[in-house]
Amino acid sequence: MKTLKHALLATLAVLATPAAAQQPAVTVAIDTARPGPVIDRNVFGQFAEHLGTGIYGGVWVGKDSPIPNVRGIRSDVVTALKALKVPNVRWPGGCFADEYHWRDGIGPVEKRRVQVNSNWGGVPESNAFGTHEFMDFAEQIGADAYVSVNIGSGTAAEAAQWIEYITAEKDTSLAKERAANGHPAPWKVPILGLGNENWGCGGAMSADHYVEEMKRFSNFTRNFNPAQREKDKMKRIAVGWDGDKLDYTEQVMKAWSTHVYSWDIEGVSLHNYTTGGWPPHLPATGFGNDEYAIVIGETLKMDSLLARQSAIMDKYDPEKKLLIAVDEWGAWLSPTPGSNPGFLQQQNSMRDGILAALNLNIFARHADRVKIANIAQMINVLQAMILTDGGKMVLTPTYHVFRMYVPFQDAQVAPVRFDAGELAVGERKLPRVDAIAAKDKSGQVWVSLVNVDPDAGTSVTIPGFRSASGDVLTAPRVDSVNTFDAPSLVAPRAISGKASASGVTIALPPRSVTVVKVSK
Repeated sequence: MKTLKHALLATLAVLATPAAAQQPAVTVAIDTARPGPVIDRNVFGQFAEHLGTGIYGGVWVGKDSPIPNVRGIRSDVVTALKALKVPNVRWPGGCFADEYHWRDGIGPVEKRRVQVNSNWGGVPESNAFGTHEFMDFAEQIGADAYVSVNIGSGTAAEAAQWIEYITAEKDTSLAKERAANGHPAPWKVPILGLGNENWGCGGAMSADHYVEEMKRFSNFTRNFNPAQREKDKMKRIAVGWDGDKLDYTEQVMKAWSTHVYSWDIEGVSLHNYTTGGWPPHLPATGFGNDEYAIVIGETLKMDSLLARQSAIMDKYDPEKKLLIAVDEWGAWLSPTPGSNPGFLQQQNSMRDGILAALNLNIFARHADRVKIANIAQMINVLQAMILTDGGKMVLTPTYHVFRMYVPFQDAQVAPVRFDAGELAVGERKLPRVDAIAAKDKSGQVWVSLVNVDPDAGTSVTIPGFRSASGDVLTAPRVDSVNTFDAPSLVAPRAISGKASASGVTIALPPRSVTVVKVSK
């Protein structure tokens, strides 16, 4: 009854807003006869770092917690994440990864090393959530493991032994140790990160020095799972773009282009946050159209960043054998007042939902290279899917966008043509609308339509189609958020189109993300 009441209040709040002005209609033409690359499901990946309450309180509550859990992992979070069909989770970081030593997180919990989390808040890190707990969590939500090894403060031998511990069969000492700790069968590690931001928190290495270290780690860190020897081989991701310079990407690609048999990689990373200026200072709530425009305008620069990294990779890899992994992206805003600033806790508004949709659309346009992406982060940190407080949980607007985009996982891009128009907010110019389309494996065509305008609605006509149905996410204001008291203020509602001689027309409310399936 309480959920129904919140949903009704949310609907009434949207309906009660003054009638929005209308911008000119937009035509979105879809070319289903000229299919493009596949939008890899791994683009919808997640990121869980030992940071703030992202792990402890967000994922892990312990086996004796009164909060419902399975082996210490909270059940409400698992249920919510399963609905997103999360393809992979990157762990244990982030900056934390290059201070993480895997042996601290195995064996009896009470005997594990307690350390200081020097990167994030200076708080104790109990290591209660280690390798076995993470792999259990990934299995519970149906996701692959994206494991980042410690290049910054670790050794190649340590990384090699960790991956052997995870993936080896029963005839090695490390496999026997894993079995003694409760998991006889080897796990899979589909994606391996070779360090994290080693130009900064991962050791402040020069590009040349990182490349030499990366080559050693790639050589010695082997996957022994028999299911990954011939097919489903582990993808190794090197550190690339540092958010400012491209020397890492250049040196990694140059080394790869002449690499010898003993080492290899399958991808290069790119990290980019929407901050509105460093250090992050823009508020997550209580902002107006000017700050909305700053965030959206900066978000759209992701397209040019990917184009620049792709150009370097094309120079050394014209056949596009290596992928781009945008394995950290999202909004990094001012921390919630009163919270530990090192916990990177922030609210999540309708603006964040639009930001997420625009980034996912950009990734789709670069689907020939971008095969992995991980929003930062999954729970309670930065642009989160979920916020928790003790036993309470709330889904964010960003969560709803990811849920709406599930049909795009492994769907094939269908090229679109449209006039985005121009939206003026103060001195800033933004596109009024954005759109992508894709065809899933059953042949169904799906369309994403983003109305960037915070104040005015519009309509989109799609020629050649007769019906459209799906979900729209909007809110009373661009800074509307979901809270524990009002968890459904920003929630999807059903939407459908109207057929005419011109095609099917969908009315888009202001500040909205719409995903529909269209049929002829």
